[in-house]
Amino acid sequence: MKITDVEVIVLEQPQAYAAPKGSEESAGVKFLCLVRVSTDEGITGYADVETQPHVAKAAAEAPYSGSDAFEGLRNLAIGEDPFETEKLWDKMYRGSIYYGRRGVAIQVMSGIDIACWDIKGKATGLPVYKLLGAGYRDKVRAYASTLFRPTPDDMRRAVDYYLERGFTAIKFGWGVFGQDPKLDVQLVKAAREQAGPDVEVLVDAGWKVHRTPFEAVEMVRSIEEFEPYWVEDFMHPEDYAGYAYVSDRVETRVAAGEQEATIWGFERLIDEGKVDVAQPDISRCGGLTVAKKIADYAELRNRSVCPHAWLSDILTSASLHVNAYLKKSLFLEYNVSSGPLARDLCANPIELKDGYIDVPQGPGLGVEIDPAAIAKYRVA
Repeated sequence: MKITDVEVIVLEQPQAYAAPKGSEESAGVKFLCLVRVSTDEGITGYADVETQPHVAKAAAEAPYSGSDAFEGLRNLAIGEDPFETEKLWDKMYRGSIYYGRRGVAIQVMSGIDIACWDIKGKATGLPVYKLLGAGYRDKVRAYASTLFRPTPDDMRRAVDYYLERGFTAIKFGWGVFGQDPKLDVQLVKAAREQAGPDVEVLVDAGWKVHRTPFEAVEMVRSIEEFEPYWVEDFMHPEDYAGYAYVSDRVETRVAAGEQEATIWGFERLIDEGKVDVAQPDISRCGGLTVAKKIADYAELRNRSVCPHAWLSDILTSASLHVNAYLKKSLFLEYNVSSGPLARDLCANPIELKDGYIDVPQGPGLGVEIDPAAIAKYRVA
């Protein structure tokens, strides 16, 4: 089997990506990057990638230069065997080495890699977790992943909404958090009081807020009495020393990694940053090929892994397979945004049942792409 084409498709939904003004849900991402890999045997693999899709399309479609270092990722993949994901990953990494190694190049590589695992599963009739080598569970506890609301009352109404849907864990992130330390405390307090003691509350403090390590310690300590399960991504992504400083001085779990990439980056985040929970986004870290390595490395270092997955049901499915592979799974991040790109791309949307989501058992990723939805939202 050989790869015959790699397409980066840009999808757009009508709503803007904005923080809630009240208790309502955010619409989620405005643009979505969909990767489609075709083969000479008629088997097609898909992935969605959380990146800037117009830039991703340029990185994929850049012409061949002859240098073997500035090449478009589509040209590097065509002609390769999708079963040889390690070989293909290395070829793409080296072939984009002068403009890549991080950012959009790795993210497009991630999409191609995920699509190849999807192809491998479809060709063999096996779900991806079996190809990864382990299926320790057939369902994963999900947390509702959403944005902070602007007032304590809005937070309470939002919590009620997620509890009614059956979630037993809720993560609030970004939005107004970090603009006013006193309000931050009030918002987390409201979430905890409304959720009660048996529901996990998680906090994404937002790396866009400029904090010194000392300020980050103050922030975490200010909300520790409300027992957040973890506090994530509160430092600049490359500030490994800052993460270590905070991790050494707080009782709450420190989580990070949605902006990190490659096994080498996660080695630094785990060893130098001393994070308790590594959060690889499968569409940004290097794909399933790299996510497996991160999981294995974290296990050796006695750290937890919980994939970041704030996109459509395609990425949710890929993350479920990683969660099935993990010896110990914490949560599945479930994007609850109201925009159509979160749920409409798959003909068999992923559903929550009693706080858990089943690991797909169909071939490949186990989700069926809806061509009509792609046609409806495609802009490039």
